[in-house]
Amino acid sequence: MTQTNTRSGLFFAIAAFSFYGFMPVYFKQVEAASAMEVLAHRVFWSFLLLGGVLWLLSYWQGSACKQSLAALRNWKTCRMLLLSSSLIAVNWLTFIWAVGNDRITDASLGYFINPLVNILLGMVFLQERLTRPQWLAVLLALTGVAWQVLTTGNLPIVALILAFTFGFYGLVRKQAALPAVSGLLAETALMLPFCVVWFGYLVSTDSHAFRPDQPSLSLWLAFAGVITTVPLLLFTAAATRIRLSTLGFTQYIGPSLSLCLAIFVYNEPFDNNRLVSFLLIWTALAVFTADSLRRGWRQGA
Repeated sequence: MTQTNTRSGLFFAIAAFSFYGFMPVYFKQVEAASAMEVLAHRVFWSFLLLGGVLWLLSYWQGSACKQSLAALRNWKTCRMLLLSSSLIAVNWLTFIWAVGNDRITDASLGYFINPLVNILLGMVFLQERLTRPQWLAVLLALTGVAWQVLTTGNLPIVALILAFTFGFYGLVRKQAALPAVSGLLAETALMLPFCVVWFGYLVSTDSHAFRPDQPSLSLWLAFAGVITTVPLLLFTAAATRIRLSTLGFTQYIGPSLSLCLAIFVYNEPFDNNRLVSFLLIWTALAVFTADSLRRGWRQGA
């Protein structure tokens, strides 16, 4: 990799995860609509925008669109994509609900836990062996979750749903072996019929938020495609230019920004018990990241 590619890749990575970090601001703008309607709009407008981008830009037209169509025609791959689209739909719906119900702190916790969930899934489903630092990281994270349960009496359900759905999503997508952009286009195509049915239900019951007498909210809902597509394209650009270890490190920008928004902008509660839980999980991530970097340097030596 050239130095120019590395610099531009780092810029794209920071931009992508910063976009994800500020995503709660968008979902606060559309909280007047139900979480299911916001999800349906996210799928619908993402499909249109992704399809348009891949169709119009000749660089991608010859590969990504054909890859998406080929994946949908292959029953084995299509089954994988049906599962992955279901997982990402639950993930998106949970996040939308969390933002609308002042649970951004829990959502950020979920994305902090996610890399450690990926380690566990790799061990269980891919027979990957954990190093001692990885075991320590997992135990620290479990201690952080257990501390929150013991001190609050509540299991962080939102965080765990987000962490595990995204973890299983990555595992399934790894089996499907499709690039990020063409894969998401195929997934939104599979979800589209359900969204159209849901739109029909909302219109029939006159409970839809996307309507002429609410132009501001309607425009925000239509913007859902941009919110989904832009960070994905930035992430894809970053992934082709920088090391995966660097990309993995920058992913913590997203939940860190979301946590700051939750505490300092939306005034969500963050007491000492919750701080201890986060500190344990941040320590786990530090151990995990240090181990990943150490092994990466050894392999590169």
